Amino acid sequence: MLPGVRYLLASVLAVWIGLASAQTLVTPKPGARDLCPVCGMLVSKYPNWVATVLYRDGHAHHFDGAKDMFKYLADLQKYAPGHRREDIVAIAVTDYYNLQKVDAKQAFYVIGSDVLGPMGHEFIPLASRSDAADFLREHKGRKVLRFAEVTPDLPARIDDGKF
Repeated sequence: MLPGVRYLLASVLAVWIGLASAQTLVTPKPGARDLCPVCGMLVSKYPNWVATVLYRDGHAHHFDGAKDMFKYLADLQKYAPGHRREDIVAIAVTDYYNLQKVDAKQAFYVIGSDVLGPMGHEFIPLASRSDAADFLREHKGRKVLRFAEVTPDLPARIDDGKF
């Protein structure tokens, strides 16, 4: 696809996203061969866990869970050389209950639960505070976090079970 066309499509998508509800997002789906840039897993094998970062030029990186998405965002230089944070137009995660894409910055994340993702312990994304509270209680979660509360070191601590 020509770069100008990709830019136009991404711009239209970003406008559409802005007009959509605050919670539900439409992002490109991972292709059959798309690999998570953090762990190298085939993302399409785990559709219930997909997280996506969409750039202004139409490029998208897909992840096999929110945990790897947070690792990626904490170190773009390592995982996405040449990509800049200011060029990101959307970040989406998959809500655990309804399997819809939601704005990652608006989601609630439960950590320390008995639910494991494709890469073990995971940030469980939920669209609402009440869903997060229910999930926390029902799945022995330890804490509910918002996007801005996820520190760069937390994903590695979750990998190590030290959260």
